[in-house]
Amino acid sequence: MLTRHTPLWSGASKVYHRPFGQPFSPVADRATLQTMARSSILISVYLPTSLLALGQGLLLATLPLYASDFDVSYRLVSFVVAAAAIGTLVTDVPAGAALSKLGLRPAMIGGAALVATTTLALAWTSSLPQMIVLRLIAGIGTALWGLSRHAYIAEAVPVAERGRTISIFGGINRIGVFGGPAIGGLIADSLGLKASFVLAGIAATSALVVSITWLRPVPTRGIAHSPRGRWSIVGHLIRLNGRDLAAASVAQTFGQMIRAGRFFIIPIYGADVIGLDVAEIGLVMTVASLVDVAMFFPAGILMDRFGRKVAAVPSFAVMGIGVGLIPLTHEFLTLMGAAVVIGFGNGLGSGTMMTLGADLAPPGATGEFLGIWRLIGDSGAVAGPLIVGAMASEFGLRQSALSLAVIGIAAAFTLAFLVRETRATPVDSFA
Repeated sequence: MLTRHTPLWSGASKVYHRPFGQPFSPVADRATLQTMARSSILISVYLPTSLLALGQGLLLATLPLYASDFDVSYRLVSFVVAAAAIGTLVTDVPAGAALSKLGLRPAMIGGAALVATTTLALAWTSSLPQMIVLRLIAGIGTALWGLSRHAYIAEAVPVAERGRTISIFGGINRIGVFGGPAIGGLIADSLGLKASFVLAGIAATSALVVSITWLRPVPTRGIAHSPRGRWSIVGHLIRLNGRDLAAASVAQTFGQMIRAGRFFIIPIYGADVIGLDVAEIGLVMTVASLVDVAMFFPAGILMDRFGRKVAAVPSFAVMGIGVGLIPLTHEFLTLMGAAVVIGFGNGLGSGTMMTLGADLAPPGATGEFLGIWRLIGDSGAVAGPLIVGAMASEFGLRQSALSLAVIGIAAAFTLAFLVRETRATPVDSFA
């Protein structure tokens, strides 16, 4: 169990360290950080987050169907769905390392700009390779936006309030997403699939404008270090808590696999097995997202009062059960029922993996650690659709759904038995 220890950098006279990688900060900075977080987070971060989420939600039902119109295999369709996650994956660590140089505000604005321009450009694509390239670049923007936002929370929000704050972020994302599939499906049904890309691009551009207008620089914790010093801090944490971090990484990977994989399996299964049209698929995903949204506030309370695992373990277990129900569905209502179970489980875990990463992040190297943490999670997000697509091509959609369900159950078991609780006690947190 970690306590106060010798600093890893020169010039530091005192270090406050909580058990198992819990963040510390000099007492003098606490009031500044909390005031900054509470006064600026609503408009400057929550609003653009919801707009970006709405834009991406518009693509959930239409992007896989547009890709499948090129008459390609499920494997290639799944690659289009996963392309943004791949772009994020390869950018996570470099973006995390660059945050200290770029600053959080420029990173957020740059990320939003990349997402906006590439999403608008989707409306003018005429080939599958063009779609893949644009989604890869959008993923790079998502990495910059997501990491800078995640680092902001880790720097500015007290540990005792972190679960609720991050679950609200999860809820904001879900609020943006839940209306997206139905709106995108209706627009695509009446105006064509590309019309949904235009609307998604407008939403992302609005997020960019809000970010430029309202985002302000934020303070960071700890003492400035050289790049080598920051990586030394990360290495020290890994050496001290290798077993716990390895187990948490496995759980994070499995969890993101089922979260991302559901966005492939639900629309493709609905269209190819049940025979639903794009509007019906959008409605299924929207109703599931509505249930998802309803759970974000309870999830935050559970994390802060009872522990991160109390929310995360049942979340992935329920998602696994819901995905396992998909092969038993045979029409619109039964598929919606399975999707609602999945949405309930995902909502129960709103913000759990982000909160766990923020709990583990060492001060002085927050960006670097979160870059690695998000790389691990995004590996799962990339692997989810690809595994489901490969399994569907080889064995059929029903077997691929069952495989994804097993992954969800594995995430729950790993969290339950191999990952220690990271929730701060009142003495660990600062008021």
